[in-house]
Amino acid sequence: MCGIAGYFGTRELEPNRIETCLERMHRRGPDHAAWRCWTTSSGRRAYLLFTRLSIIDLDERAHQPFRVGFRWMVYNGELYNYLELREELKKEGIQFATESDTEVLLRAIDYCGWEALDRCEGMWAFAVYDEQNGSLLLCRDRFGEKPLYLYQDESGLFFGSEAKFIQALLGTKLELNLDQICRYLVNGYKALYKKKATFFKGLSELSPSTALHIDADGTIRQKRYWQPVYRPDGRMSAAEATAGARDKLFRAVKLRLRADVPLAFCLSGGIDSNALVATAKKVFGYDVHGFTILNTDARYEEKDMVDLAVRELGIRHTYVPISTAEFLPKLRTLVRHHDAPVYTITYFAHWQLMENVARHGYHISISGTAADELFSGYYDHHLAYLYEVRNDTGLCRAARQAWLEHVKPVVRNPFLGNPDLFVERPDFREHIFLNADEFAEYLTRDWSEPFFEETFTGSLLRNRMLNELFHEAVPVILHEDDLNAMYYSIENRSPFLDRELFEFCQSVPTRHLVREGRAKAVLRDAMRGIAPDGVLDNRRKVGFNAPILSCLNVRSSDVRESLLDRSPVFDLVKRERIEQLLRKEHLPNSESKFLFYFLNSKIFLEEFAA
Repeated sequence: MCGIAGYFGTRELEPNRIETCLERMHRRGPDHAAWRCWTTSSGRRAYLLFTRLSIIDLDERAHQPFRVGFRWMVYNGELYNYLELREELKKEGIQFATESDTEVLLRAIDYCGWEALDRCEGMWAFAVYDEQNGSLLLCRDRFGEKPLYLYQDESGLFFGSEAKFIQALLGTKLELNLDQICRYLVNGYKALYKKKATFFKGLSELSPSTALHIDADGTIRQKRYWQPVYRPDGRMSAAEATAGARDKLFRAVKLRLRADVPLAFCLSGGIDSNALVATAKKVFGYDVHGFTILNTDARYEEKDMVDLAVRELGIRHTYVPISTAEFLPKLRTLVRHHDAPVYTITYFAHWQLMENVARHGYHISISGTAADELFSGYYDHHLAYLYEVRNDTGLCRAARQAWLEHVKPVVRNPFLGNPDLFVERPDFREHIFLNADEFAEYLTRDWSEPFFEETFTGSLLRNRMLNELFHEAVPVILHEDDLNAMYYSIENRSPFLDRELFEFCQSVPTRHLVREGRAKAVLRDAMRGIAPDGVLDNRRKVGFNAPILSCLNVRSSDVRESLLDRSPVFDLVKRERIEQLLRKEHLPNSESKFLFYFLNSKIFLEEFAA
C-alpha cells in the first residue's frame, strides 16, 4: 500500500511542487519516497512519484519506482495471489530479484502484456512508463478499492491517489464543483458515484476495471479489461450454493492474510465481519485481534453480539469508545484530509477506530465491505426478492409470511412497509433519495436530479445489488475507508471484493438468497459451524450510525454561532432553514443526516474555496 502521483505532458514540473507533493503523500507511505522523470522522443515528460508503506518484502530492494526491462512502475495496492503467479512465471524461466508482489505484477505485465491482469487477484492503482516507446499506462482494480484521480489540462494529464497530490503538482487550487455539493446535500452520499463528477471541476476518477493508455505523442485511449456479469445457474441447489460460497470465501480470506506485518480486523456484531474473523481464526489459525466501535445509541448498539463472538472464537479484542470532544475541529481536520465533505457520520467514528488500530501497531485492517451487495443484505432487498419470486406461488407465499413476521416489525423506512411495493411499482426508487424534494427546498438555487441506475441485468434484485456495489454504497465505503486508514498509514483489505467470490455469487440463483425472512441465507449457511450460531441466527440488522445531535451541542451559543456565522455555504443553503433545524429538540434521521451534510459542506467550502 502506497501513495502514487505523476504527470505526462509538455510541462517541466518545478522541483518545489514535486517536494510538496511528496510531503503530502507521506501518510500513505512513511517508509520511503522517490520520484523519476523521463523525456519522450516527442519532447513530452513523464513523472512518476511514489511513497511506500511497506507490507510485503520490507527490504529496500522492493522500493519504487520499480524497474523491469524498459518498464518502470509505481503501484498502490496488493497482488494477493502473487505467490501463485510467481511460481507460474518461474516455470516460464523468469527469475526474480525480490520477494515482493510489486515485482511479480510488473514481470507478469512485461511477460504477458496487459492480458496479465486477467491472472491477477488483488487491489491496485498503478502507473507504468515504457522507456522504449515513451508510453504511459494507468490502471485501476476491478472494484475500485484503490483510488486514482485524473486531471487533464492543455499541457497533459496529472494523476494521483488523492486530489491534494494533483493540486500540489499543478501548483494551484482546483475550482469547486457546486453541483456535486448540491447532489450531496439533496440526494445524499448514495448519489455521489452515479456520475463521474467529483467535488472539483475537471477532476475525475479512473473507472474501476479500466486501463488508460497514453502514447508518446499524447494520444489517450481507455478500455475496460473486465466486466461484471450476472449469469445465474438455474440448476444450482442451495447446498451447492452454500459449498461454493464457503470455498470461495475461504480462499479470499487466505489470500488476504498474506503480509510481512501484522493485521487487525474490524469487528461488528453482524455476520459479515464475523465470517471473516471466524474464518481467519478457526480455519487458518490466525491470531485475530478485533476492533469494535462502541456505540452508545441503543438503536445501533451490538455489544451483546460482539461479546458473544469474542468469547466463542477466543480472539483478542479492543472496544473503541467514540469521543465527541472537539467534534468541530476534528471534523475540520478530517474534511481537510479527505479533500471533500465526509460522506456520513459513520466515518467520523471509523477514523477514530483506525487511530486505535494504528496505536496498537497494526498497518493492515480487514473489513466486511460488500457482503450485503454480494449476498443480499438490505431491507429493500426483501421486497425486491418478493417481486422476483412472485410467480412461484408456494415460495412467494412463504417468503411473504416470513417478511410480515420477521422483517416488517424492524423496518424504519416508511416506504418499505409494504410487501407488495415492487410488485405494484417495480420502478419505485424514491426510498433511495429519501426526502430529496424537501431538502431541495433548503437550497438557494433550483436543483434536482432524478434517480437513475445502470442496467446490468433485467433482474430487479440483482440489478439493484450490482448498482449498490459499483455506483452507490460500496464506492462510498471504499473511498472513506481508504482515506481514514491512510491517515494513520494503514492498508484496508476487503475479502468480499474478490473476483472469484464475486463471479460465483453472480451464478447463484436468486431463490437461494433469502430464506425464512433472513437475508444473506447463503452466507449464513456457508458459515454454519464456523461463525457463532448466535450471530448467524440473529435477525436484527444493525449498521453503525449516530445522530448528529449526539456529537454537537446545538444548545451551546458558541456552537450555534459557529454553524450560523458568515460562510460561503449560505450562498447555497438558506440560513433560516438551518436555524429551524437547530431549534428542534429532536431530529428525525433524515434531518439529522442533512444537518451533518450541511456542516461538512460548510467546512469544505471554507477550506477549499479559492
